[in-house]
Amino acid sequence: MKKPVAIFSFLLVAIALILLPKYAPYFYIFLATEILILGLFALSFNLSFGYTGMLSFGHAAFFGVGAYATGMLLLWLQWPLIWCLVISTLSGALLALIFGALCARLNEVYFAMLTLAFGMLTYSVVHQWRSVTNGSDGISGFRVREFGLGLDLTMGNPVVYYQVVLVITAIAIGVLYLITRSSFGMVLRAISMNSERVSFCGLNIRHYRVAAFTISGGFAGLAGGLMAPFLRIASPELVHWSMSAEPVLMSILGGAGYFLGPLVGAAAFVLLETWITNFTQNWMLILGIILGLIVMFFRNGVLGTIIMWREERKKS
Repeated sequence: MKKPVAIFSFLLVAIALILLPKYAPYFYIFLATEILILGLFALSFNLSFGYTGMLSFGHAAFFGVGAYATGMLLLWLQWPLIWCLVISTLSGALLALIFGALCARLNEVYFAMLTLAFGMLTYSVVHQWRSVTNGSDGISGFRVREFGLGLDLTMGNPVVYYQVVLVITAIAIGVLYLITRSSFGMVLRAISMNSERVSFCGLNIRHYRVAAFTISGGFAGLAGGLMAPFLRIASPELVHWSMSAEPVLMSILGGAGYFLGPLVGAAAFVLLETWITNFTQNWMLILGIILGLIVMFFRNGVLGTIIMWREERKKS
């Protein structure tokens, strides 16, 4: 019963997302677009954290580099969006490969602090290299003229862009799922549980950790590439260390031990933030209290707690 219910729930959500533009106003379309992009960002982070046990505090570097790559290519070369996204993915993966090669030999808090240091270094470069990144003003003024691949899409239309983000995110989620279900993904799970036993089997743990971190950075770069046209700007805030906290919080909020947990966490985070800002300017204080209570009482995340409740009901 467990699998049919999960598949039915997933199909129900997918149908709702596909039909959303027909029945919802633009505000909810913008909201859904943001949730999908940040959800992909959180899912990319969770490959490193939830599956491999590597807590990264510098993931915004890959997200921001992807955003800047797309912004620059659209502004300077007017490339089709699809090829900008390819470059964004490769840029995020390349930067993650460099960081991973330097950080993967360390474990736990040392790994986390080193990724934070490299993330802050990336932010400093982006913020100060004004001749290339335009400094604190960021890259703006670009337009998405075409998607590419011979498709005639009006990319300036929010509904069309939402549909593009939905399709790309769905494909990326599918690829990530296949990775986690492969033998490679099983090894990553084993490393997070007991790295010493994996090394005793003759596997090079460092190579697996670097590979996972590189793939994670690539998908984060893709999410950043989608975010730049959505915001119409690639700014240093997308690279800032505080941005790295968002996928951490989303993964924990939704359930880092579950594949779709970070996506649920992203939806909860964005919806809570939007709802609270309608009532008060001190939204960060209220949001912090609510999120703290959720983390305290929903220790397996929102999705994980729901699944646990269902299993307990079946037993009783």
